[in-house]
Amino acid sequence: MGREKIISLRMERQCFINKADETDYIKLYRDMQPGQNVYWNGFGEPPTLAFRTDFNDIEWNRVRQLNRQLIKGRFAGGNLGWIMTEDMELFAALYRKPLTKPTREQMLILELIEAAGPLNIQQIKEETGLLVKQITPILHRLQEAFLIYEDQYDGEWDRGWYKFAEMFPEVNIDRYTRLEALKIVLQRFAYRLVWFDTAMAKSFYKLPEKEIKRAVGELVSESILVTSDTGFMLKSDAALLSSYEPKSLHFVYAIHRNDFLYKANEHILKEKIKPLIDQLAYDHEPLQYLLIDGEFRGASVGHFRNGPYDLNDVVCDLPDAESRKDEIVEAIRAVNFGKMPQRFMGKDL
Repeated sequence: MGREKIISLRMERQCFINKADETDYIKLYRDMQPGQNVYWNGFGEPPTLAFRTDFNDIEWNRVRQLNRQLIKGRFAGGNLGWIMTEDMELFAALYRKPLTKPTREQMLILELIEAAGPLNIQQIKEETGLLVKQITPILHRLQEAFLIYEDQYDGEWDRGWYKFAEMFPEVNIDRYTRLEALKIVLQRFAYRLVWFDTAMAKSFYKLPEKEIKRAVGELVSESILVTSDTGFMLKSDAALLSSYEPKSLHFVYAIHRNDFLYKANEHILKEKIKPLIDQLAYDHEPLQYLLIDGEFRGASVGHFRNGPYDLNDVVCDLPDAESRKDEIVEAIRAVNFGKMPQRFMGKDL
């Protein structure tokens, strides 16, 4: 299947071409869960699907948090994320880690919350005599077991911890097996990416590739997915692409490292960027990755800080990178509070 067609349809499906309105956004967000906030500088902020909307989705998601339409949890690899309430059973099947051998301290905090919750960390400290540094990882472990829930409905730090079953009495965390849940989310993943392989799904969902391969195998046997080169796509998309006319793509976006598209390609991008930065004499951690005409072609590099980052350079593997310099620099400036990078391809700006 033609690469140009796949990239064009992928950009359409992710609303980089025609921006999502609020109706489209709900479907888009559902398919790209768990949602996350901007990498590094989005602490306490709602999740965002950057560059894909015709409205401020951070503010809109702030309202959805307030109304408990988006709920916080620990999902892919124990990372914080936000899912839609109606998909709680699905993500419980994917990510729940049952508490099979609880410690005395874990049971102490769990029983306290069950009896007297909601409680914040300071209240738990006063009741148990444990230190905050002891309490916090226990809360996270109980959260991963879907035994308690952190009710972050706004940006405040003083949040209450509830008994999960009390907060969500209608949720059946055993409704799906992990295989069943994987088969559902992989169809959503396939729709938004058009083409994917199991390594991409592993990179995004942070689940064992062996289990992903089993789910993909069943979807192929059910004629929902079909093989395409070394990967897979929806059978319906294989038919669609045969007559699809790719769109002309011309844009530059600086993509943060919690973005859906970055996360699905993280394993590739970490290796791809190395030859472009390994010889640089100054700090060169990738800050944002450059999505140029639908493909990742470089990054802004420097050093993360609380506040404006050190934007030390811009690296790019486009053969005509110099001709796109103004576009690229403006895309980076736009997501860094107006700050300009110091260099472009090693040359001072």
